[in-house]
Amino acid sequence: MDAPDAVFLARIQFAFTISFHIIFPAFTIGLAAFVATLEILWLRTGSDHFARLARFWTKIFAVAFAMGVVSGIMMSYQFGTNWSRFSEAIGNVVGPLIGYEVLTAFFLEATFLGILLFGWHRVPRWLHVTAAVLVAVGTSLSAFWILAANSWMHTPTGHVVRDGIAYPADWLAIIFNPSFPYRFVHMLTACYLTTSLVVLAVGARYLLGGRFDEEARTMVRMGLGMVALLAPLQLVVGDLHGLNTAHYQPQKVAAIEAHWDGSKPAPLVLFAWPDAQGERNYAEISIPHGASLIVTHSVDGLFKGLKDFPRDERPPVAPVFFGFRLMVGLGLAMIALGLVGAWLWKRGRLFETRWYLNVAAHGWWTGFVALLAGWMVTEIGRQPWIAWGILRTKDAASPVAGEAVALSLAMIVVTYTVVFSVGIWYVRKLMVKGPVPALLEPPKGVPSRPLSAAQRAAIEQRAGGATP
Repeated sequence: MDAPDAVFLARIQFAFTISFHIIFPAFTIGLAAFVATLEILWLRTGSDHFARLARFWTKIFAVAFAMGVVSGIMMSYQFGTNWSRFSEAIGNVVGPLIGYEVLTAFFLEATFLGILLFGWHRVPRWLHVTAAVLVAVGTSLSAFWILAANSWMHTPTGHVVRDGIAYPADWLAIIFNPSFPYRFVHMLTACYLTTSLVVLAVGARYLLGGRFDEEARTMVRMGLGMVALLAPLQLVVGDLHGLNTAHYQPQKVAAIEAHWDGSKPAPLVLFAWPDAQGERNYAEISIPHGASLIVTHSVDGLFKGLKDFPRDERPPVAPVFFGFRLMVGLGLAMIALGLVGAWLWKRGRLFETRWYLNVAAHGWWTGFVALLAGWMVTEIGRQPWIAWGILRTKDAASPVAGEAVALSLAMIVVTYTVVFSVGIWYVRKLMVKGPVPALLEPPKGVPSRPLSAAQRAAIEQRAGGATP
């Protein structure tokens, strides 16, 4: 029996870990901005329902933030255990960027997260709002540094290579590498869009269940407003990102389009089964000249096909091809959801159209899946390079036995499944419970006293169920 391929297993392990990890920072980046917005509205209007919503979503933010930290630590360990050559070859560039993320973003978040979580009725209102804003700034800063490091690995600049090791020469060129602006805006928009879909879904479920009417209407308005604005914007940002990718990573775009022959205008392949060995597509359904129009903005434009590159410099075609179509398909569904909702809102029928609320209530997952599909396209599409033109993936792995990697992979799968199942169960429990607890807590300086029967009945009627 052949020994397991250590490099392949190490890639599977990192892919599994980052797939778990990325959904939590993406969610918390958008959620921190949402909580900060709620607190600003609370400060400006004095309306208590904004405070109840902010406190409710802050609890969910705390759980997601914790799970993101735990899963991120495991990824850091893998740089040393499974990818030591990666650390040696490009650690001089990537290491400081990740360090800057810790020193600026993570420390900022950690400093003010305590005030955000435990400062209710303990600190002045303006200070609590400030803490919420700074936590939101910290999450965006975290995305800035991580995307700078990741983008450099796709379009490396500002460095010199000596004896196979990259050394920084110009930090501004490293940070603001050619793909960074497009990748950062695209990712940040995806984070806000993902969170908006969750907020919209929770608000729609409360409306359908007749619970928390005032809070639910606010969530639906704010979530839908962001979806209607960001989903079409993401289409434009994605197109600009794609043009940038076509310039710097033409193999990736050829794989995305399953485009083999660069001497002919490329059709827009709606569906096919790419055959990498035979260099052809089976069961192809396509629009003639469509991909040429999108990539080159000319119906007769030409761009390189996969046959223009040696086989060992082509990314795996099938996962990139299908992942891109999954991402785009979900993006188009988000645009439709936002525009239909905006139309209903304008006509004053948004909160009474139950079929639309049902669709919105069950669409919370689309942002997460589109996010994962996009990362799959991005990361698999740069293969066989782990740092484009500098270091191949097969040369970045540690000299460890495949059995050892397989064992650690199995342990990670089991641990993550248990830990994150509990975390997601608890988040769901918080969402089912809703923003009731804020109603039950007396303001600072007012002694706690039992609720009267009338007060309890009013709260139960508002919550649509029994008071905890």
